[in-house]
Amino acid sequence: MQDPFYHKEKRHKTSGMLAADAWLDSSLYEFWRSLGRGYAKVQDAFSFFRVSGIKRFFVEIFSDALTFGAIGAVMMLGLAIPAFEVISSGEFNRAEDYSVIFLDRFGNEIGRRGIRSDDSVALEDLPDYLVKAALATEDRRFYEHFGIDVVGTLRALASNASGDTTLQGGSSITQQLAKILFLSSERTLERKIVEAFLSVWLEWHYSKDEILKLYLDRAYMGGGNFGVVAAAEYYFGKDIEDINLSEAAMLAGLFKAPTNYAPHVDLAAARGRANVVLTNLVQAGFLTEGQVTAARRHPARAIERTAELNSPNYFLDWAFTEVKEIVAGLDTTANNFTVRTTIDPTLQGYAEDSINSVLREQGEQYRVGQGSMVATDTQGAIRAMVGGTDYGNSQFNRAIVSTRQPGSAFKPFVYATAFEQLGLTPQDVISDRPVCIGDWCPQNYGRNYRGSTTLLSAFASSINTVPVTLSIKTGREPIAELSHRMGIRNDYPITRSLALGVASVSVLDMASSYAVFANHGLKTPAYGVTRITTLAGDVIYDRPVDQPGERLLSEQTVADLNMMMRTVVTGGTGRRAAVEGVPAVGKTGTTSSYRDAWFCGFTGNYVAAVWFGNDDYRPTNNLTGGSLPAMAWQKFMAYAHSNAKIEPVFGVDFEPEQTIIADADIEQLEEQRPPSLTPAAARKLLELAESLDTALQANVPPADQARLDQERSPSSESL
Repeated sequence: MQDPFYHKEKRHKTSGMLAADAWLDSSLYEFWRSLGRGYAKVQDAFSFFRVSGIKRFFVEIFSDALTFGAIGAVMMLGLAIPAFEVISSGEFNRAEDYSVIFLDRFGNEIGRRGIRSDDSVALEDLPDYLVKAALATEDRRFYEHFGIDVVGTLRALASNASGDTTLQGGSSITQQLAKILFLSSERTLERKIVEAFLSVWLEWHYSKDEILKLYLDRAYMGGGNFGVVAAAEYYFGKDIEDINLSEAAMLAGLFKAPTNYAPHVDLAAARGRANVVLTNLVQAGFLTEGQVTAARRHPARAIERTAELNSPNYFLDWAFTEVKEIVAGLDTTANNFTVRTTIDPTLQGYAEDSINSVLREQGEQYRVGQGSMVATDTQGAIRAMVGGTDYGNSQFNRAIVSTRQPGSAFKPFVYATAFEQLGLTPQDVISDRPVCIGDWCPQNYGRNYRGSTTLLSAFASSINTVPVTLSIKTGREPIAELSHRMGIRNDYPITRSLALGVASVSVLDMASSYAVFANHGLKTPAYGVTRITTLAGDVIYDRPVDQPGERLLSEQTVADLNMMMRTVVTGGTGRRAAVEGVPAVGKTGTTSSYRDAWFCGFTGNYVAAVWFGNDDYRPTNNLTGGSLPAMAWQKFMAYAHSNAKIEPVFGVDFEPEQTIIADADIEQLEEQRPPSLTPAAARKLLELAESLDTALQANVPPADQARLDQERSPSSESL
């Protein structure tokens, strides 16, 4: 029988659950009813804003505009963050805030780099037509826009698209100033966006006149000049207040392309550009055609700057970078320096002539347009640097910035590693046969194989399979490591074809590396700066001298490699590099598809690396390292060793037939030798002296002539 209390408790629990369920249902019901009533009230309230017809169209447009405007504002904020970071950093472009006077190894001035700037002239003191010329050419709506000239940009796009040869720019003066002050010259969408935000910031914080004054003082005007004041003195030798309309037009034409329109580089182009500026002045309504007629008839003429045009400009650009790095590590507040360099103007002239003459004579035949060279002494002092055929047309330094594959010119690193690691010698025999690394099977130049051959013969004939075989035995990492220790600074991937020179190197680094062989195996980095002083004469940097470098190769390895590189010149692929009476050694290099051709080598006096190719990597017409590069190298070395004592090459048995100067202090004569007296000029002087002596003898009586012959000293005869 069940307990009655049990049934009562059970009924109590059941009724409680039913009550809770009823409460939940009623609460939900009331909630949804109240929600519906609230929604109905909202609908009733918004019914007052209900529109129809054409009004509804505009309301929808306005609503969507607000939505997309909010989205755009968020996006703009995100795009503006880089500009905010630039502004908050407080850093301006100060890369050129040094002024440097460069001297050659003899102490003569060879050029200047850095700023020539003068912001001491107020805007109201500048010639009115100069300011108008700048505005007419660069930004006619400068005083009307908010930093970005939308109308001018659209007009420029339409003008350029229509084929207008004047090529109007779309950047306002404020945008150009933003780039000058804060940004690099790279052309990317991100940089343009940041430039736009910075332009608005400049307009917000500076007046129009202040922005214009900053632009006229900071814009680069070519020739190392910043601002119109410095440019007027540099190009015309005048104060800015004294220039005439034609000179002002020429200055205003420099803003967009100072390298192309600098009058000391291309006067005709500069005058043509100035004529366009005069036309802009008329079109903008600033001057009438009658007011500019005299300027058109009497164009500006720049003062002579031939000395600077003949400067070793590629070297000076590189040396300026080196000076800035050296000074950055010194405790000095000075920014004006005099720098003594290692450059030899005579050898520099020889190097330029060697590259350009070879290209003039045979460049078209081989479809090659560029060449470069770096020459040092055997201790690493740079005596000549050629970064291209014409600095006026292209300032890109192919001897430093450009990195190209060296081809077989890389093989000395492979053989040196094998000699050091495996104890091989040039007379050791190796098999020239097909070799493969995975699915890569290199072939020799003639697509044939010799079978058993000596390392000496394989090197002289530039056989490809042998260094690949050696790289398998030594490993490719040790080869790459040695090349970097010897002077190759550029990082490159270590691939299966490394032994054949599939690595990116610069001409300067190849010269430094080959200098190790010329310097008995000691590390010999190339250098171009020996002393830096302030304008007050205080020495702040003096390069240490007579400090032996780190030994990288044993003397036996150096002697073996030098002897092998000698056979390349005497009977191998580099026969065109042979210099009569001089122990020349070196190695040729040719890359696939004939894109790059090299000759790197040295004598007991100088080291030089030569490269020929095209800037766009276009293949040449079967150009090899043994042709134009070897010929240019030979020309330079033949020039360089005239009037010089011929030094021996370590490990090479060579007896020169004669030395030009005997029993003399060669070093003292080298320091005193006038840079402008070339060997050709010296021969002309000797021929003139001989002809004059002959003419004089013809007018001397026989008795007097006999007496003169007896009195003539032996030293005079030998001289």
